[in-house]
Amino acid sequence: MNNETIQVLAAHIATHIIKQPKRVITPDEKILSSGLIDSFSLVDLSIFIEEHFGVRIADTELNPETFDTLAQLADLITQRQ
Repeated sequence: MNNETIQVLAAHIATHIIKQPKRVITPDEKILSSGLIDSFSLVDLSIFIEEHFGVRIADTELNPETFDTLAQLADLITQRQ
């Protein structure tokens, strides 16, 4: 698990998606299935990941099995870099 990647993702979600910059999102907190972010925000997050980290995210991966925690996202990013 890449802590730096998790911190970047958490800061982006808190600041730009849910507009709560002081909100702490833990690596294993459910962000999609808990309703913290919705499907529209999920698309925004995937675009950010692609642009910031230079990895490709398939539309079929935009689901809770792949995108539900920051730890899952960081692992996916690490595998593709």
